[in-house]
Formats: sequence, structure tokens, C-alpha cells
Amino acid sequence: MIEYRAYQPQDLAAVMGLFRETVHTVCCEDYSQKELEAWAPDEMDEASWGTSLLRHDALTAWKDGELVGFADLDGPEYFDRLYVSSRAQRQGVAKGLAERLEQRAKELGAKKIEVHASRTAKGFFLHRGYRLIRANQVERCGVILENFLMEKEL
Repeated sequence: MIEYRAYQPQDLAAVMGLFRETVHTVCCEDYSQKELEAWAPDEMDEASWGTSLLRHDALTAWKDGELVGFADLDGPEYFDRLYVSSRAQRQGVAKGLAERLEQRAKELGAKKIEVHASRTAKGFFLHRGYRLIRANQVERCGVILENFLMEKEL
């Protein structure tokens, strides 16, 4: 059974590790090695990540004491991150995180929610009722990455 709870500062190392592991395993068929390294490099800014997660409505998902996913809202209308471990794919973790954060967005008064979805996550968000607004390019460490601006009415 998956346990969902609010992010806590002691979760930071596990969250950052899950992020890097997920990008490099789950997204590897959709992005080149160069893109993956730019997106989730070996060296990540721990202080920046910690500050960001504390400022956002961040949620973690746990199974048998192991972090299997996390997601966060930046304000009521922006779904910032959603990552699920390669060991927990297709087990409802992403759905559970998304449902809880979309409900939180509604509680905060949002009428819609936006996300910049990766190539890997685009289908998941389309399945959840998000609509594609446009393809987007973002620069990370000198590398251009493609993602997709999507939105959903709440």
C-alpha cells in the first residue's frame, strides 16, 4: 500500500536521489544521454532543492518505508514536478500524487492547472485530461530540452 504525506526536510536526499534515478532510467528512451545529464546532473544544488520543496506544496509517496515518488505545486495553478521511481512505475503512484495535488490546487482556489510535461510524462497528463498548449524548449547546462506546456480545467 502507498502512503502519501507532506514533504519533510529530512526527505531531501531521498527526493533528489529519486529524481536523478527516475530521469536516467524512466526517461532514457525519450531523451539523449546528453539531455539526461543536463536535466539531472551528478551535482545538484541541494540548498536550492530544499528551499524550493519547502516553499511549494510538496507531497511524497512511500511504499514499505521507501520513497517511491514525489510531486509539488508551485502556487495554486502550477504543477511543478512529478517523479516516480523506476521500481514503482504503473502502480498508481503518479495517479495518486496527481489526484492529491489537483485537489489541493482546487482547495487553493485554482480554476485550472498548468504543467510543463516531459516527453515521457506527456501521455500521462493527456490521459488525466490535460490539453496540449504548445511544445516548449528550455535550456539546462547549455543543452536544449523539449517539454510541453499543458493545462487542465479543475
